[in-house]
Amino acid sequence: MKQKHTVLARFAQSALVLAATSLAAGAQANTVISEVLYDAAGTDRGNVFIELFGSPGTALNGLFLEGVNGADGSVYKTAVLSGTIPSDGIFVIGDDSGNGASLVNNVDLVLDVEFQNGPDSIVLRDSNGILDALGYGDFSSAVFAGEGNAAPDVASGWSLARSNPLADTGDNAADFFGLNIPTPGVVPASPVPLPPALALFLSGFAGLVGVSRRRV
Repeated sequence: MKQKHTVLARFAQSALVLAATSLAAGAQANTVISEVLYDAAGTDRGNVFIELFGSPGTALNGLFLEGVNGADGSVYKTAVLSGTIPSDGIFVIGDDSGNGASLVNNVDLVLDVEFQNGPDSIVLRDSNGILDALGYGDFSSAVFAGEGNAAPDVASGWSLARSNPLADTGDNAADFFGLNIPTPGVVPASPVPLPPALALFLSGFAGLVGVSRRRV
């Protein structure tokens, strides 16, 4: 009888571990690129960033960002992620200024994320495949690794931000718009009106529009 109970206990433990692993994988799969500043007004080093949006508590270990060169489709940069998405759902990866710190506000992780100007693409993936991708610029004679149609190549100092961080239509041109004032760690005001219920959810989930989640 004791052996039977032990077997059942181990089976139950294995089932719990499997369920937890499946939930974690599902949460990672729902993580998207929400804002990118790839060309700072001045020096890029330490000033550019990638912002992700996802379920609070999602572990990012095992995920990485790739920079895909529009000239030939090669991966020219890989940034290995770590850490956990905080309670507001916004995770900011600030570029390393050279001393292990970043000049970007609201940073959760410091890495080399100095991605090239367009036409280029940034891909979020795990070992199994692509979770999200953003291509920006004119790809008429370049290799596109984004989704749908490319987002525009915005001016220096501008960022590309997702209109609705809870939706991914699979079309970068429809999902992203240019921001003249980047908002790392903040859900920006969208030019596309959001349904009242969604706007209310975002206000509670990711902080009020235009209000930083914390001061540094």
